[in-house]
Amino acid sequence: MTELFPREDAGSDPIEAFQPDAPLADRMRPRSMEEYAGQRHLVGPGKVLDPARPGWNSQSWIFWGPPGVGKTTLARLIAAQSGARFVSYSAVLSGIKEIRTVMAEAQDWRRTHGVGTLVFVDEIHRFNKAQQDAFLPFVERGDILLIGATTENPSFEVNSALLSRCRALLLEPLEPADIVGLLDRALADERGLGDRAWEVEPGVLLAMAHASDGDARRALTLLEGCAVVAGEGGKLTHEAMQVALQGKVLHYDKTGEEHYNLISALHKSVRNSDPNATLYWLTRMMAAGEDGMYLARRLIRMASEDVGLADPFALRIALDAAEAFHQLGYPEGKLALVQAAVYLARAPKSNALYTALGQAEQDVQGTSADSVPKHLRNASTALMREAGYGEGYRYAHDDPAAKDEMTCLPPNLAGREYFAKRKKP
Repeated sequence: MTELFPREDAGSDPIEAFQPDAPLADRMRPRSMEEYAGQRHLVGPGKVLDPARPGWNSQSWIFWGPPGVGKTTLARLIAAQSGARFVSYSAVLSGIKEIRTVMAEAQDWRRTHGVGTLVFVDEIHRFNKAQQDAFLPFVERGDILLIGATTENPSFEVNSALLSRCRALLLEPLEPADIVGLLDRALADERGLGDRAWEVEPGVLLAMAHASDGDARRALTLLEGCAVVAGEGGKLTHEAMQVALQGKVLHYDKTGEEHYNLISALHKSVRNSDPNATLYWLTRMMAAGEDGMYLARRLIRMASEDVGLADPFALRIALDAAEAFHQLGYPEGKLALVQAAVYLARAPKSNALYTALGQAEQDVQGTSADSVPKHLRNASTALMREAGYGEGYRYAHDDPAAKDEMTCLPPNLAGREYFAKRKKP
């Protein structure tokens, strides 16, 4: 496959000289693939973004992942490695007019120089469908290679036509060891804090890595703040880090994918009878500011779906927790939610109700709606009795054999079992 951007193209350099007064995270952007940290499933020998692989930079990409994992940096490195003409702008600040201008310039550049333009669009999910559609003909013709970065699931936020012309890659949060490496480099590099010697208390860089939750930008910002707190003393301590940190801010979006990932983790932990994981995921959602009544409603659902008939009292526990939280709110109501969640995790499990309901719904939708058998109909008038309503009905309290001998399903579902028959004592 021919590379769209041959290295001899004299395009603009996407790796700009660092500005001494820029934030530390910006000054420490990797200048080469060798300096790039993390994403080993994508970057490195034999991987999809290996510069040694022919045509590795001839595709359009959607980089999807949380903040601070290297989406923008990776786009710049791809452009620099290929010698591409590089255009970068943000979907937050740009509209259809800017898109058309950039596309026209890309056409001219390809016509006059014989190569395309690498266009990087940050927060591409913020473009509406019409704005995303504006890229289609230019990507199709090869006037541009498009790299879009998004924190949202592209399956939902990038229209299918554009997504079919790009390859979506998931970038993961950085591992603590990777972040510690970045912090060490920042302390030694002249672009970072290497203009002086720093005394680092044991374990403090690892603590910063854990506090950053895989976000390199957040980690470097924390290091910079810790250095300010340390001042002339030049000692980076756990105490200085806590002063700079001022409380941990969790990555969370109440309407985005992380919201659904966490509630999925909570529900599956309850289903798997793991009270420890249940407590952790519930606590993490509450710490991130999740609506307590939303959590209460989900616990009510779990009580019916996953505990069900194995412990019918679980539903009452969940309902009481919802009422308690409604009365108390945060923070007093947290314990009620925790009590219900841990009870559900420890309770015996049965999904018999859930599966039976699904089968009954399929029968309702997929079979003819037969009339109610006459022996089950209510004979409230003489005319109804003359028509045979109620004829043949047997009162099970007085006639125990009726339970086995009298059918209650319509004829077309005779013998249908949604529940296994209970064994007689």
